[in-house]
Amino acid sequence: MNDKKKEPLFHIVKRDALPWYQSVGIRAIAIVLALIVCAVVTMILTGTNPIQVFQSIIAGAFGSARKTWITFQNIAILLLISLALTPAFKMKFWNIGGEGQVLIGGLASAACMICLAEKLPAALVVVCMIVTSIAAGAFWAFIPAFFKAKWNTNETLSTLMMNYIATQLVAFFTIVWEVPKGSGKIGIINQNSNVGWLPQAFGSKYLLSILVAVLITVFMYIYLKYSKHGYEISVVGESENTAKYVGIKVEKVIMRTMALSGAVCGLVGLLLVGGINHTITTTIAGGQGFTAVMVSWMSKFNPLTMVFSSFLIIFMNRGASEISTNFGLNQSFSDILTGIILFFIIGCEFFIAYQLQSRKKAAKEVQ
Repeated sequence: MNDKKKEPLFHIVKRDALPWYQSVGIRAIAIVLALIVCAVVTMILTGTNPIQVFQSIIAGAFGSARKTWITFQNIAILLLISLALTPAFKMKFWNIGGEGQVLIGGLASAACMICLAEKLPAALVVVCMIVTSIAAGAFWAFIPAFFKAKWNTNETLSTLMMNYIATQLVAFFTIVWEVPKGSGKIGIINQNSNVGWLPQAFGSKYLLSILVAVLITVFMYIYLKYSKHGYEISVVGESENTAKYVGIKVEKVIMRTMALSGAVCGLVGLLLVGGINHTITTTIAGGQGFTAVMVSWMSKFNPLTMVFSSFLIIFMNRGASEISTNFGLNQSFSDILTGIILFFIIGCEFFIAYQLQSRKKAAKEVQ
């Protein structure tokens, strides 16, 4: 009887760090494969030439000047939320509450626009909006951070639950402020007076959020890479015991970092309500608080890399929506295509971190 254990044909082996160009190459292959699969699926369901499918993807993002501006505006919003979550993730605090922190910042902005429009000058209303939205987002993130720092509660659950609370608060005040009564929604706030509407940058209604995203990207890169706070975040993320040993106050770092994350999310809420939509709804963040989690992880917490990850996801998402519209398919089909694209993008990370090694090659390396 042969008791020798049979070795599997292939082993999954963790790679050493790949050169940047190989990582980029793997991701590029994943994108090409995703586009091919999307084209094949669309062709099977509609009988359309795959070339037309690819043209629709490009047209969805850059088919006109307006579409191009909206694409870059959406990239800016997703990038800002991703940047907001990154400091927390880097210290291994799993902040899943970006959606709620954006909502609560937007709610604070809407409250200022509605309640202060006839009581304060327009410029002062905008100042109040900036201060309250950033403070509201910081406070919303500080709550789970405080409980984590003091009693080691599960931050994933607490930040997730804060999303639901923020959503219900927005739903409540939507009924309180609904216009007209009985409509169940808030119309365009201060449409006649434009009080609380953020000023346009260089005459463009799309440019403000893009400029803010550029500034926050540069700030976050410098903050995480070169500041004392960034160093403390890295040490806490590597080992809390080590951080305590070298004299870092871990509880303080957790609360301070989460307040920063929430503040940036609150700023996004301000941009969405005061600069883009001029209203508040429970879906104003559009699920990007959760998409941003993936952007941050895909980019290995590097703010500069997040620019490209955000571009890729928004480009694909808008392209999928255009396909759905052009070929008479419902929104669910757009979601299917987006899911296919994200599946390939996420899946390629496995091949960047690991490799399949044959049994013979593994045996040679052992010898």
